Formats: sequence, C-alpha cells, structure tokens
Amino acid sequence: MEKSQETAELYYKKMTETPVAKLVVRLGIPTTVSMLITNIYNMADTYFVGTLGKSAQGAIGILFTLQSIIQAVAFMLGHGSGTFVSKELANKDVKKASSYVSSAFYLGAAIGLVFTALGLALLAPLMRLLGSTNTILPYAEDYGMWVLISCPFMICSLILNNNLRYEGKAFYAMFGLVSGGLLNMGMDFVFIRYCNLGVFGAGMATAISQIISFVILLVMFIKTAQSKISFRQISRSGRLYLEIFKTGFPSFIRQGLNSLSSGLLNKLAGKYGNAVSEEMADAAIDGMTVVNRISNFVMCVGMGISQGLQPVASFNYQAKKYNRVKKGLWVACIICFGCVIVLGVPIIIFPEFFVRLFQQETLVVEFATPAMRYAILGQLFVPLFIPLNMTYQSIRKAGIASFLALLRSGLVFIPLLLIVTSLWGLVGIQIAQPISDFLTAAISLPILIKFFLSDPEKNTQKAG
Repeated sequence: MEKSQETAELYYKKMTETPVAKLVVRLGIPTTVSMLITNIYNMADTYFVGTLGKSAQGAIGILFTLQSIIQAVAFMLGHGSGTFVSKELANKDVKKASSYVSSAFYLGAAIGLVFTALGLALLAPLMRLLGSTNTILPYAEDYGMWVLISCPFMICSLILNNNLRYEGKAFYAMFGLVSGGLLNMGMDFVFIRYCNLGVFGAGMATAISQIISFVILLVMFIKTAQSKISFRQISRSGRLYLEIFKTGFPSFIRQGLNSLSSGLLNKLAGKYGNAVSEEMADAAIDGMTVVNRISNFVMCVGMGISQGLQPVASFNYQAKKYNRVKKGLWVACIICFGCVIVLGVPIIIFPEFFVRLFQQETLVVEFATPAMRYAILGQLFVPLFIPLNMTYQSIRKAGIASFLALLRSGLVFIPLLLIVTSLWGLVGIQIAQPISDFLTAAISLPILIKFFLSDPEKNTQKAG
C-alpha cells in the first residue's frame, strides 16, 4: 500500500510540475511514432496489395471503412475510461481507476465478439454496404474476413493503449502498437511476395499482427500500469458506463463519422465513376484509397501530439492547474502545424511522385494526383481543431467536444460531399475533404480563442 501511495505521489508531481512543453512532447512523441508506424503499415498494405491490381487495392479502401467502425468503438471506450483513470489518479484513488479500465476492457471484448459473429455471417452484404463494386467484392471478402476475426483483439488493444497513455506510460503504449505494425509489414512482404497469398495473405498478416500486439500491450499494462484489470473490478454501476460513453463519445463521432464518410465517398466514387466506365469506378475508389492513406499519414502527426496532450490536460484540469492546460494546448497546436508543414509541403509540390509509390495504373494516377495536392492543402488547417477537440474531451466537456468532433467528417463534410459531387461529379470527390477541413477550422477558431481567454478558476469560485 505504501509503495502504491508513493507511486501515486511521484506521478502527481510529474504531471503537475514537469514543464508543460516538455511533458506534451515526451508523451506525444511515442504516440506520434505509434500512429506513424500504424499508418506506414496501412500504406504497406496499400503498396503490396496495389501490386495485385487496382480492384485488389480498392478492397483496402473498403476495409478501411470497416476498421474505422471498429476503432470508433475502441477509442470511445479507451478515451472514455482513460480520461477517468487520469482523473482518479489525480485524486490518488487507484481502486476506482481500476474499475473504469476493467469495465471498459471486458465490455470492449464482448462487443468485439458480437462484431465478429455478425460480420462473418453477413460478410458479402456488409462489403457491398461499405461500397464494394462487383470486381472489388472477392478481394474485400478475403481481407474483411480476417479483419473481423481480429476485431476483439483490435478493440482491446486500443483500450489498453489509450489507458497506458492516460497513465503517462506512452512509451509502453507505443511499443505494443509499433511491434504489431512492424510485424504486419514483414508478413505482408512474405505472404504476398513469396507465398502468393494475395489479398487473403494481407488480411491474415493484419489479423496475426493485431493478436500479437494485443498480447504485448496486455503484458505491458499488467507490468507497468497503476490501475489493474480484473473481473472483480468490473462495475455494476450504470453511471460509470454512462460516464465512459459520454466522455468517449467525441472519439466515437470522430472515428464513426470517418467510417460513414469514407463509405459514402466510396459509394459516390463508384457511382460517378460508373457514369464513365466500370474501370473508372475502380480507379476512383483506388485513387481515393491512396490519397487517404497518405493524407492520414500527415494528419496522424497532429493526432499523435494531440493525444500526448490528453493525459496532461485531463490530469492538470482535475488538479486545478488550468494555465498548464492552456499552455499544453498552445504547444500542441504549434507543434502540429510545424509537423504538417514539414511532411506536407513535399507532397503538395510532387503529388504524382507520391501517388506512383503506391499505384502505377494511368487512370488511378490521373485521378489521384490532383486529389492528393488538394488533400494535403486541407491538412494545413487541421492543427486549428484536432488539439482543441481532444482538449475539451480530456477536461470532460463532452458537449463541446462532441460538437467539434461532428464537424470535419459529419456536419460539414457529408452535406458538402453530396453538394459538390452533384455539381461536379468526380471533381467533387477530389475537393470535398480539403474544403471541409478549411470550413471546420473556420468554425473552430472562435472556440479556440474563447478557450484561451476563459478563466475556469474564476468560474469555479463563482459557482462555489
């Protein structure tokens, strides 16, 4: 008990006294590395499967939507429980922190098993619902089967990863995900190039890497986390689950709408591409798959630094260190912008080069090249809203956080996508997301300014 109390005291001192910029960077870099490696192995999938043809590569775009749905649930439970784990550790209540993480972990496993059973039973209809064309469907089924098999492990891995981050153990969280990512890339190479397993092999590589990543993260959590996972700590309180869902809901919105918008994008790309030819439909879906993979790689830097900010914001807000929360947000915005500039400018200047790294077919390259440039231009506005969104979520302001999460892929993007595609067809597919990024930043800017000008301590005193 004394050792546990001493650990809690040391952690409290670390989170409230370490210079904010240093703390955000220290926690943000491992998370950024994790996201970069995850995106690299997603791009490795895109690259290796791309050697099998554009229909096979289009299946990766279809399954990206399914993975986003799975991740939406995982991030909701991971961020929702992690925020309260951080809060209770600030209160030095390890037992209550353990109840949050245990409840989220076992609930996530149960949801994952349900997804697996239903998904495998309805595999073909599900792939069509996500935007698969007749030529893409066989490849989507091969890959999708393995994604669904790995679903419980994927959900539980992300819950463990996020709770490790909220406990300030970002390095261990990184190690678990990076190990799985590197393994996936290696198995992609072996299964596709040497075993000739095609898309089936790429899917199998993804499933195996997810399972191994889960095992590593579970070991890391058991050995390093202050909170503990056990059946005895599962809560029977409806209020606890409501708190997890409410606080994690912005993450569900971010990922869920990303999935919905990706599925809609695939559907519209297929529709307007088919107006030209079935070959053009596959080229449009494949082209946007390549564009999204590369642009997500750029955006993951902003996401990684923002996620490094989350435990800092959550802990210090609970400890009433409000100026540290503001400074952390400012640092995250500046670092995000600098990283997007460094990664994005070469892609803006040479978009065709980056597209051709993943696909050589003329139709795909012609469609994806301008879309690639537009997408990265849109990324320049991401630092104005992603760190802000995650800060509000971490300080348990679920209403504002949910509104901000709704903007980019929902309230702004979906109506905009429908309008611009009805006006300009395939050109609308290329320009919808960057315009949405600009409009989301414009709407978020006044909220960002208000946050910096607010005085939570004064408001608390008035309420008292």
